[in-house]
Amino acid sequence: MSHPLSVALLRGINVGGKNILPMKSLAELFRQSGAEDIKTYIQSGNVVFRAAHPDKVAAKVRAQIGEQFSLKVPVVIRSAAEITTTITTNPYLQSGIDPSWLHVMFLAGVPSAGQIAKLDPTRSAPDEFALIGRDLYLHLPNGAAKTRLTATWFDSTLKTTGTQRNWRTVLTLSDMMAV
Repeated sequence: MSHPLSVALLRGINVGGKNILPMKSLAELFRQSGAEDIKTYIQSGNVVFRAAHPDKVAAKVRAQIGEQFSLKVPVVIRSAAEITTTITTNPYLQSGIDPSWLHVMFLAGVPSAGQIAKLDPTRSAPDEFALIGRDLYLHLPNGAAKTRLTATWFDSTLKTTGTQRNWRTVLTLSDMMAV
């Protein structure tokens, strides 16, 4: 019986010519760590794969990236079902907002109520965010490059690690995971 599909979302690789990690090498690290049916999408660290224990595969890959490439790269895992929930739960889709302004930051952990209370919704107006579970939905009408709603700010405030994807990438990953 084959294992369910998962996606590994790596943060901060191949961005702006920094933290270079070829996708072929990354796919091989996943294979060596026990993953099967490995597919990568674009150069920014999206890996769809099958494994009995996706979190264990991610931990091995993270360690190997550190050893072989001297990079400390956070890896966030989501199942196919979780990606589907991310898509159906997006509060900005019901608002009729232009999808090119939408992003999702996938968080490694669920922040506490106290940490969530520290978020400032006016930090980067007119940009908006909505936190639902481990998914942080972003509406960025001024563009991702100009927002003050950064991964660093959210990580620091929420005491977890996140990695952001634009809405088109989220939909493509979902399509890649469709059985």
